[in-house]
Amino acid sequence: MFSKIIDVSASLSDIKDDSIIAISGFNMATTPEYLILDLYKQYNQKGHPKNIFIISDALPAVPGRALDQISQGLYKDPEQEFLKGALMPFLGFSPWLQKLVTDNRIECYGWPIGVTAYWFREIGSGRPGLLTKIGVDTFLDPRQDSAALNELARRNALCHVRVLDIDGEDYLLYQAPKPNFAMIRASVSDENGNLSMQDEGMKGTVLSIAQAAKAGPNQGKVIAQVRWITKSGTINPRDVDVPGPLVNYIVVSPKEYHWQCGSIEYDPRISYKIIPPSTEHLLVSGIPQISLGGHKKIIARRILLELIELFKTKQSPVLVNLGIGIPALISLVADEENVTDFIITVLESGPWGGLALAGNDFGLAISPFALSTMPDVFSNFEGGIVDAASLGFLEVDRIGNVNPSMLPDRIFGPGGFPVIAGGVSRIYFGGSFMGGKSEISITDNKIRILHEGSTPKFVKSVYKIVFSGHQAIKYGQEIMYITERAVFRLNQRGLILEEIAPGIDLQRDIISKMSFPPILGNSIKEMDRRIFYDGKMGIRDEVVRTLKP
Repeated sequence: MFSKIIDVSASLSDIKDDSIIAISGFNMATTPEYLILDLYKQYNQKGHPKNIFIISDALPAVPGRALDQISQGLYKDPEQEFLKGALMPFLGFSPWLQKLVTDNRIECYGWPIGVTAYWFREIGSGRPGLLTKIGVDTFLDPRQDSAALNELARRNALCHVRVLDIDGEDYLLYQAPKPNFAMIRASVSDENGNLSMQDEGMKGTVLSIAQAAKAGPNQGKVIAQVRWITKSGTINPRDVDVPGPLVNYIVVSPKEYHWQCGSIEYDPRISYKIIPPSTEHLLVSGIPQISLGGHKKIIARRILLELIELFKTKQSPVLVNLGIGIPALISLVADEENVTDFIITVLESGPWGGLALAGNDFGLAISPFALSTMPDVFSNFEGGIVDAASLGFLEVDRIGNVNPSMLPDRIFGPGGFPVIAGGVSRIYFGGSFMGGKSEISITDNKIRILHEGSTPKFVKSVYKIVFSGHQAIKYGQEIMYITERAVFRLNQRGLILEEIAPGIDLQRDIISKMSFPPILGNSIKEMDRRIFYDGKMGIRDEVVRTLKP
């Protein structure tokens, strides 16, 4: 038999100019960094391959690593011909790739993570693209930007979105070129190329990416980066994540190019080989911890109260997705209140439950009870199986549209946001009322604005519509916008102001800071004073009392 285990340079030698390359990666998790860096090395040495186009399921980079590292070199080379463009769901952890996009140096398209992950599965099945309702009336819609993140992408339209009418309803068909090559990552390969992800913190979209490259009519090649080789027959078939016949070449990576995530080379708690005995042993050294202080905790507490009310109604654990930023604090507040058994977090990367990591390690969790692939986990969002989500916001307009992260000089891409917000039936958007640096005092269970932020976040029109208020109303979603000083709810007329914080003046601190007048509810309530206490809110006992025998 011919060995699939070859040198890294030899494995990449088949990649020609103008290739379409699919690359796995959620930050550094499942990112084949060794392959990425060596491909760029070959270009620098030989001038080929050039004009490649990359498609990823999320983003194979963190600042200074993998795709961001080579993007820095490309940005500093005004004559670069290596990278033609990318279909990249998230750019937030790659500042140099963002620069290439904002300066119109490469064409770039921003499909949501869930759309891209499922698109790989559809292409692997021989279908022409992904048909979904996600993205209607947003920047993903061809009647707006068709997911183009810059002018070069709008002009070239290599990846495009079409509107199809099915029984009087608008659907979007997402289409992009089929990959010729796939660069994926696993932990272990046997001698026949069977891959196991046993040391990885997630399954990602690795299998679907391999299938998309291998699908007909023009079958491509799959190159896998692994850390270890084992004898044939020693991997339990249940632990094979990618069968050997789908893999052409295996490359063994040095450990410095095969980190589990952005901050950690290897920790057995991340690959679930060790389960810590209690939460006090969960903290991982080197990972920045999120502070629970200040007005951000107020927002997290207020959202937690909504989730607890949902639990009381449902009488079973609430499935919830928590976005990055302030929503990520909710799990810590829930732990502080000892109500984590009432709320189960579901991360878009695949873990169910456990302690979610943050920052460059976002997407991984310690001690989850289940682990799905990304296409499978996004089915739970798009299909409305997950009960609720709390997501951040950068801008909100008068009809409830939300822009979470994009400005003319700041193109993070949509990430998982559109699929989560478009499918889950209850969305609690959480964020500071104003943008920019602010100083807020919380004393005597009241809030005072000492120094106001400089940037309004409640604006007449958002820069990019990533969540459509119109679609939310049409399909009956429950939408709330929760800040440290005010709580709004969306209805057919727009944003209704329902609550204000104790110590806040309605005109001075809320209405005058908005670019549009909110609808004033019939009875504007005061926000629950418990969320402004120094100590715990003490909500566990009241929840237990509501449990039915």
